[in-house]
Amino acid sequence: MKTMKISEAVVRRLPVYLRFLNELSKKNVQTVSSQDLGQKLDLNPAQIRKDLAYFGEFGKKGIGYDVDYLIEKIRQILKLDKIIPVALVGAGNLGRALCNYNAYLKDNMKIVAVFDSHESKIGDTINNLKVKSTREMKATIQELKVRIGIITVPAAEAQQVANQFVEAGVEAILNFAPMIIKVPSEMRVHHADFTTELQSLAYYLD
Repeated sequence: MKTMKISEAVVRRLPVYLRFLNELSKKNVQTVSSQDLGQKLDLNPAQIRKDLAYFGEFGKKGIGYDVDYLIEKIRQILKLDKIIPVALVGAGNLGRALCNYNAYLKDNMKIVAVFDSHESKIGDTINNLKVKSTREMKATIQELKVRIGIITVPAAEAQQVANQFVEAGVEAILNFAPMIIKVPSEMRVHHADFTTELQSLAYYLD
């Protein structure tokens, strides 16, 4: 698996499969076919089979996929079978909402530290996490072995936060600020921009 280049599109579909499989597991569904997955997720069954085949043979012809086994395997592929510490910078409304949602999910990707540069927010508590000053970022991130950073600050502050994440040794960033941040080529950045998503939806309106 390490020697094969897996496309970003495939990696982005894996969490979609995982979410649906988890719902099936909660309903005590034991097996599912690629046809059923495709119908429910509005995807081509052949594409689903091809996506999963990049990582191994998980299904049985005529039977389909064992739901709990496939959940376990996808979690391993996504490295969700171990705790992944996450730090968030920006304790405004969006940052608070993300912290609350993360606590609700009870997943292995855990927000373990929250930071802000504004004195009015430092010392607040969000889901048992005390908001710390951004001046404490590097030491705290390294102490907690944070691997992923989330940026929920205004655009003007985003690059500075990204620089601090880089300096602290964070490996990947999820950026909610409406701007493109610059990081070293070995660091992965995903942008979550509500404005561009809404604007692209507008194109499809009558």
